[in-house]
Amino acid sequence: MSDTESYIYRFSWDKEDLKEYYWKEHYVKQPEVLAYLEHVVDRHDLRKHMQFNTELMNASFDESQDVWRTETSTGDVFTSRYLITALGLLSKQNWPDIKGINTFKGELYHTGNWPKQHDFTNKRVGVIGSGSTGVQVITALAKEVKELVCFQRNPQYSVPSGDGPVSQEYRDWVNANYDEIWDGVRNSMVAFGFKESEIPAMSVPEEERQRIFQENWDKGNGFRFMFGTFNDITIDEQANEAACNFIKSKIAETVKDPEKSRKLMPTEPYARRPLCDAGYYEKFNQDNVHIVALKETPIVEVTPKGVKTSDGAEHELDVIVFATGFDAVDGNYTRLRIHGRRGESLKDHWESGPTSYLGMCIPNFPNMFMITGPNGPFTNIPPTIETQVEFVASIIRHGEGKAVIETTQEAEDAWVALCRELCEGTIFHKAPSWIFGANIPGKKYSVLFYFGGLQKYRERLTEVVKNHYEGFRIDYPTQESRL
Repeated sequence: MSDTESYIYRFSWDKEDLKEYYWKEHYVKQPEVLAYLEHVVDRHDLRKHMQFNTELMNASFDESQDVWRTETSTGDVFTSRYLITALGLLSKQNWPDIKGINTFKGELYHTGNWPKQHDFTNKRVGVIGSGSTGVQVITALAKEVKELVCFQRNPQYSVPSGDGPVSQEYRDWVNANYDEIWDGVRNSMVAFGFKESEIPAMSVPEEERQRIFQENWDKGNGFRFMFGTFNDITIDEQANEAACNFIKSKIAETVKDPEKSRKLMPTEPYARRPLCDAGYYEKFNQDNVHIVALKETPIVEVTPKGVKTSDGAEHELDVIVFATGFDAVDGNYTRLRIHGRRGESLKDHWESGPTSYLGMCIPNFPNMFMITGPNGPFTNIPPTIETQVEFVASIIRHGEGKAVIETTQEAEDAWVALCRELCEGTIFHKAPSWIFGANIPGKKYSVLFYFGGLQKYRERLTEVVKNHYEGFRIDYPTQESRL
């Protein structure tokens, strides 16, 4: 399930389609996202521009010709002036290195590669991981399995999603206000379609603060609760603690078993990606749903029968589901062979951690643009994709489609420094998470996102354009090449 409302988890540039394309619930699910993307492809006749079942094997910049040569698994070699990558923030699955994982005799799955069909009826299922996907899959599986064992690494702060069917009146309101809605999305912090708060948490009395928390809890959505209640939840410790205490009170109120409640109670600040759910905590009131706190009893090994923890317990299972997330942002890049000037590999360039200018460009990799690369905005993704695609199209057009366009090291250094400065001004850096690469053993800590929000990001891109594409060296085509 997306945690962005259906009416803005899509492309804004086809207004007619925005109004006509049907969505039935507040949040779209995976099959609906796929169906929508296939619909867009067919509506705009894009399939003829696509080649499927083809893996990029090597991409190298040819300095003698100022072109990219891309070799593929099919044997095709493509030569192009520009290379634009759109590999996804969360694509490379993270399989934890657990002793004995290959000895398990039951079914083994990763949520990033979920089977089209499954039947867990009357089966004992273990779920390892309790992030955004873990919370969702635990909530969904609890009602269909014989027994569910949740192996929890970090207790989460999660709020209700507020999902459910939408009325025709709601759709009519959205269609009548799409211009205003998208203007609000582009000129907001997280681009989630709600009005973000402008008041600090401690500026109102305790009673009013609780009322606002409750109002947003009832509306649902994790980002709304974090950014729609008060404007300083992510930057002020006292405000953050107030949000923590409210959610903790809801956990204590909901989970009846004191031991389960204790294990589910978060111990860190409210500083990870904000989560929402469709009844996560309620599921632990079921007798068949159990929780194992891995910080207290870590996993020792996976056995043929199940999972063994440090207290000597062997949890016998028929199915193990790894909800262990992804090697986020740069994971899908460093596994590929991409070489820029003088044969420098992207993996070597990022030896000290992934960096970029504006989340799109890298020094020594001319005419290469990344969509949602490292140091891009921490926001709802579709509006960010549109923003970056518009910028890339603009700068290529500016170079008449033949220029050599390359960011400078100074520009990248300044952008990375800004991203770090913005992050250090938040509470996010106080909780180790995939946002900083902390979920991958041995991966260096990096600030992977720009925390200034989509509005500020778009304003910065506008300044770059107005200042003659500040931060870029552009070798324009010669008069001879124009002819």
